[in-house]
Amino acid sequence: MNKETKTEKRAPRAEESRETKKAKTPWKPPSMLEVPSDPPAGTVYRWIRAETLGQEDRTNVSKRFREGWEPVKPEEVPGYDYPTVDDGRHAGVIGVGGLILCKIDKEIVEQRSEYFSQATQNQMTAVDNDLMREENPAMPISRERKSKVTFGGGGK
Repeated sequence: MNKETKTEKRAPRAEESRETKKAKTPWKPPSMLEVPSDPPAGTVYRWIRAETLGQEDRTNVSKRFREGWEPVKPEEVPGYDYPTVDDGRHAGVIGVGGLILCKIDKEIVEQRSEYFSQATQNQMTAVDNDLMREENPAMPISRERKSKVTFGGGGK
């Protein structure tokens, strides 16, 4: 019997790393509200409602501007082709469908989140205190805070 030796032309193992083989990104429909994926360091982008059903929402815009949000102009995000508002008080800024793209310092966003976290905690503490005031030793109140999610119909 004669053994044949097969020689395969393979790439060296060093070239077969995960870094060299990138997975193809699956296609997905474009988002109308896409924001730049690479904001400047320390900056956060968000869409702010400027109008609803063709009516200006000055109250919302004014509130957001007082919070520190600033409208973004197209020249601030090079490499992107965003639609802009053509007329009105927000002419020249990035906007689509009654929304305008705004930016803010990340530090302010973190402070705002901390503020609302603390406010929520204060409310929960107040509710617990009110509830415990009504507790009767014969009928103790449990403050167990868990949620349970079930799927399916279960047995009938």
